[in-house]
Amino acid sequence: MNTICIAEDDAHIRGLMLEYLNREGFRILEANDGRQALQCLENLQVDLLITDLMMPWINGIELITEVRKIDRDIPVLIITAKEMFEDKKMGFLAGADDYMVKPIDMDEMVLRVRALLRRAKYAREQRIEYHDTVLDYNNYGFFIKGQPIELARKEFEILFLFMSNPNKIFTRQQIMDHVWGRDANSVDRTVDVHINRIRDKLVDNEDIKISTVRGLGYKLVRNYE
Repeated sequence: MNTICIAEDDAHIRGLMLEYLNREGFRILEANDGRQALQCLENLQVDLLITDLMMPWINGIELITEVRKIDRDIPVLIITAKEMFEDKKMGFLAGADDYMVKPIDMDEMVLRVRALLRRAKYAREQRIEYHDTVLDYNNYGFFIKGQPIELARKEFEILFLFMSNPNKIFTRQQIMDHVWGRDANSVDRTVDVHINRIRDKLVDNEDIKISTVRGLGYKLVRNYE
């Protein structure tokens, strides 16, 4: 069940949002202002934030700015009466993912919430983290303790295959099929060369390693298991 935090100082509007989202099976956390919303996000697991812009204590822009320091990936939907382009621009620049102007259609809000959650789920599935080792498929980035590690494209594809399937044994032919395609004319030696290059870049890595399974192929092992 996804958890949504609603930051809205108008109790009537907040109640309507809660009613529609509860009906769809979401768990709702209510916040009367930006300060309460920030406390929720700092202390609880929240999957999506809905926020007004005009709120006491901490306004919507300030809230989003602080939220992005905590979680750069959480989807943020602004729902506000402010309809000027400059307001929208400020919202998106602060880190919002979507923007609706009051009065809103509650059914449309539900559709947008679902779309944002789907997009976030896909992004999470494309980002793999093993402690201090991170592979971000969307941006073709690989990082160890925050430092970028340069990988050739085929090396990256092989590592993504392994990190997506820890402890699964892949034969050389399976690796060829996944990375080069079934019609590729490369030979087993090509796979071995790429694996050795990846191993060289993982030599000091404390989280993962690629092990040889004699007579079968290779698998990724997490060092902390």
